[in-house]
Amino acid sequence: MAKSKKIGASVKAELSEWARGFALLSDPTRLGILKMLADGPQNVTALCDALGLKQPTISHHLGLLRMGRLVTGTRKGKSVVYTSEKKNLKDLAAGIAKLMPSK
Repeated sequence: MAKSKKIGASVKAELSEWARGFALLSDPTRLGILKMLADGPQNVTALCDALGLKQPTISHHLGLLRMGRLVTGTRKGKSVVYTSEKKNLKDLAAGIAKLMPSK
């Protein structure tokens, strides 16, 4: 059995960031929003229609995804158009890849 090594502060910070991101991905509504945004920018109305949910519910989940830096919103007239943050989603995917056994 290989000797275990201690995890440094920078790795602990990275693990905490992954945990926050993975927690955001643990909700089916937020996954649905991200799935819709993978097809391109959407406003809240389009997300509500596609997911069959009311505006307050979608807005709540978008707020959590914004705070987690997984989506951004841009004002277009009276509405806000949301897009996914590809870099941050790719970072989470890379985190999953790092958890895979090397052998």
